[in-house]
Amino acid sequence: MQRTHTQADWIARAREVLPAAGFGNFDAGIVIARGEGSLVWDEDGREYIDYLIGSGPMLLGHGHPEVMEAVLEQLPKGMTFFANNARGIELAEAIVDAVPCCEQVRFVTSGGEADMYAIRLARAYTGKTKILKFEGGYHGMSAEAQMSLAPARAVNFPTAVPDSAGIPQGLADEMLIAPFNDLDAVASLLTEHDDIAAIIAEPLQRIIPAQPGYLQGLRDLCDKHHVLLIFDEIVTGFRIAYGGAQERYGMTPDICTLGKIIGGGFPLAALGASAEIMAHFDKAHVGAEKWLMQLGTLSGNPVAAAAGLKTMEILRRPGQYDRLRWLGQSLMDMQSEALNKADIAHQICGDPTLFDIFFTSHEVKDYRSAKHRVPQDNAIWNASLREQGIFKSPGKLYPSLALTEADLQQTKEAFGTAAIALCNSKLVKA
Repeated sequence: MQRTHTQADWIARAREVLPAAGFGNFDAGIVIARGEGSLVWDEDGREYIDYLIGSGPMLLGHGHPEVMEAVLEQLPKGMTFFANNARGIELAEAIVDAVPCCEQVRFVTSGGEADMYAIRLARAYTGKTKILKFEGGYHGMSAEAQMSLAPARAVNFPTAVPDSAGIPQGLADEMLIAPFNDLDAVASLLTEHDDIAAIIAEPLQRIIPAQPGYLQGLRDLCDKHHVLLIFDEIVTGFRIAYGGAQERYGMTPDICTLGKIIGGGFPLAALGASAEIMAHFDKAHVGAEKWLMQLGTLSGNPVAAAAGLKTMEILRRPGQYDRLRWLGQSLMDMQSEALNKADIAHQICGDPTLFDIFFTSHEVKDYRSAKHRVPQDNAIWNASLREQGIFKSPGKLYPSLALTEADLQQTKEAFGTAAIALCNSKLVKA
């Protein structure tokens, strides 16, 4: 069948109706037509191995037959109800069984929404207002989360730098910012401020691992100062282990947020905590003054819940996480081998289930050290990979369980070619 629109046509149409010609998520210069297994195709029919995987949700790959079967079974029964439904209740049970801090959960539609409510819940429970977050930590698009996410200028801690227009100064004053992996800085802030409701942290900040003892140190400091600890597990939940970072690192927060994988590729997220903390969503239990109002048209959507339930069932099968970590470690080793052969300084940062490269020789431990020595090196590396059919974020690589041996071989060759391209670019500059 003759193609009626090229990718260039779609990009031109997007410029007319979308700000910056895109959805705000990813490179607007590519328009994805479809995905299957470990692959995606653009509107010109070009094939890519998908290491973006929808920014994380498609851990099983695109169109997994068992997930599709579960979705197709649910669709004729109803797509949404704005009411309790059996699939959503089953999904809540599965999350409570899996995630240590969750005695109860509340569903929302996006991870950013879950983080926003987690912050509000901490304030409702403690009666305190300030939130401590870490520079470079990503917690969605709320006003609180848009503080010092990616500040262009380094200011003295704990001053919060808004990353977006439209945020009032009064809200910025309620946020305290600390460097990741620095317990002394956190301890100092907790001693200085007695009105901190919670610390919100990614247990794996973007791709920066917590140093040994750091997460336990946060837990101990929160207990000492009667501050809640929130783990943003939108990315790590059901990825780095079935029970997320809490299982992997043996550390239990007071509140956690979950998203991406629990919806099986559909819009669904959640926050969870003890029944005592979650009681603030129940007006009959806490009264009108302490009640936290939360509702959403698609919260607990049965189609998303069905997809999430089947995804989680598959992930519980023996060997799934061993294979995922093997795939990721293989990809990490391939990158190092290619870059070492080209004598290019680099650090591979993250976890085998989620990682990427910093082109630097120094240790990466926080936002300010997570820099490429020459930013253009990363652009050259990623452009070369894209040309060779590798689809990934400029700063993150997600392995999926759909990857095949052929995918790994093609990716290994692409790493080698990209390393040569990067080496050649340096020779030209010299």
